[in-house]
Amino acid sequence: MSWIIKMLSSTLGKKLLMSLTGLFLISFLTIHLIGNLAIFSNDNGLAFNTYAAFMSTNPLIGAVSYLLYAGIILHVVIAIILYFSNSSARPVKYKVQNAKENSTWSSRSMTLLGLLILAFILLHLKDFWWQYKHNGGYQFVEDANGNKDIYILVIQQFKTTFALISYLVGLVALFLHLKHGFQSAFQTLGLEHKKYTPAIKAIGIAYAIIVPLAFATMPVYVYFFDV
Repeated sequence: MSWIIKMLSSTLGKKLLMSLTGLFLISFLTIHLIGNLAIFSNDNGLAFNTYAAFMSTNPLIGAVSYLLYAGIILHVVIAIILYFSNSSARPVKYKVQNAKENSTWSSRSMTLLGLLILAFILLHLKDFWWQYKHNGGYQFVEDANGNKDIYILVIQQFKTTFALISYLVGLVALFLHLKHGFQSAFQTLGLEHKKYTPAIKAIGIAYAIIVPLAFATMPVYVYFFDV
């Protein structure tokens, strides 16, 4: 057991945890996207409300949600620790830096992008999860199936300019974070090979584009069209 604790407390161990929690969050993000696409069902929100009710009442989903919260917190905490650890390791900046030539802006700004995404997640939880679970100032009605009509709340929120802009900013940050983080996670786990790495990089870039873009279609669709 001691060697596990020693390994996880090392820089390499922290990076491994970053990679594992990152891949776990990516898997949740994919599932969340698939469920949210029910907003386009054109049934006055019945499918979307059924999805929301299932996610909030299924005991297995409830158990996984605690792993999700723990994964988010662990991912953020380790990122901050690694950031300050790397900064303290080089207290004096090099007189000549070639960072722009040797890396992309997104790879150099993963901590900043992560904090933007964290703010985006907290806003999302406040707007929808808190309201749904705790009726935080919003009075829900029931739909034709007897479920809480969160679809109406989503429509009301995404009709505001603030929600549209803030969500799009958060999704741009998510795109940049995923563009570097997807491939980096596999690299940290040692899954790097001249035969497979180009494919992993291509899949990572495609995922980083498709998933945030798909999420963005929802507030854009609601804001600009008569929903």
